[in-house]
Amino acid sequence: MSEMRHSLLVLSATAIATAAALSQVQATQSTSTPELNVTVKSRGALQPGEVVVFTINAKRDISRAQVRLFDRQFIGYRVDERIWRVLVGIDLETAARAYSAEVLVDDYPAMSVPVRVTPRQFRTRKLTVDPAFVNPPREAEERIAREAAELSDLWSHSEATKLWTGAFVRPVPDDANSAFGTRSILNGEPRSPHSGADFNSATGTPIKAPNAGRVVLAGDRYFTGNTVMIDHGLALFSLFAHLSEMDVKAGDMVAAGDVVGKVGATGRVTGPHLHWSVRLNGARIDPLSLLSVLGEAAGSKDPALQRPGRRR
Repeated sequence: MSEMRHSLLVLSATAIATAAALSQVQATQSTSTPELNVTVKSRGALQPGEVVVFTINAKRDISRAQVRLFDRQFIGYRVDERIWRVLVGIDLETAARAYSAEVLVDDYPAMSVPVRVTPRQFRTRKLTVDPAFVNPPREAEERIAREAAELSDLWSHSEATKLWTGAFVRPVPDDANSAFGTRSILNGEPRSPHSGADFNSATGTPIKAPNAGRVVLAGDRYFTGNTVMIDHGLALFSLFAHLSEMDVKAGDMVAAGDVVGKVGATGRVTGPHLHWSVRLNGARIDPLSLLSVLGEAAGSKDPALQRPGRRR
């Protein structure tokens, strides 16, 4: 049910401006041993829904790097011979407390990096809507269960290599108008938290792939309507919902900026908009966090995020 949000929650202009300002603030911490240096970067405080970038520098060539944290194993990718990166997702329901990230690099001794997740206040909204909007008819239950199982299977099977290149781009130019992680109480019933960002885009607006990857889903779903899902590799996925048109099919390879469909109002929604969800190794993360740490603004200061042949 969390995929059907639109216009029921509208952030004020002040809140949007504040969120935009916060997205430009990045926090960095560093931990070192005689052989390794690990830098941890996020767009701000380490909170539920954030993407965290671990950058590992070694004194000799690296062939493998990974991070174990939150009972998940995050696989790294090569930047150059002695620098690797690992993307870590803090799920939106991760408890706020101290953790220890285990950094594993080739045959180096395991390195412990302290990580403190701080609380994040998610909004709660109470709404009264048509009961049919909250509780699907009995005849739809089998379809809903089947589609949920299919989606769960897709989230858990990703390319073992990095498919994306360079910086991530916005799928539409419009602002996000509903908050990631919002808790809803509809007709007195608590619903699942909103696990994506909704963009206030008009019907027919082209939707661009935020980065390269393989399309693993392009079809109609009960809650999310016409839905396109892209596997960017290393368990990083983008899902776009409620499309009016789909311009790709499962199995297609796309590059950043390729049009994958058009904004619409299909599925269980109250009006046209784009819903964008991002998963990282099963963690539900805020797409705006991904854009902050791996987007074009970050890429202007990071050669590793610039596309081949791109000049600045």
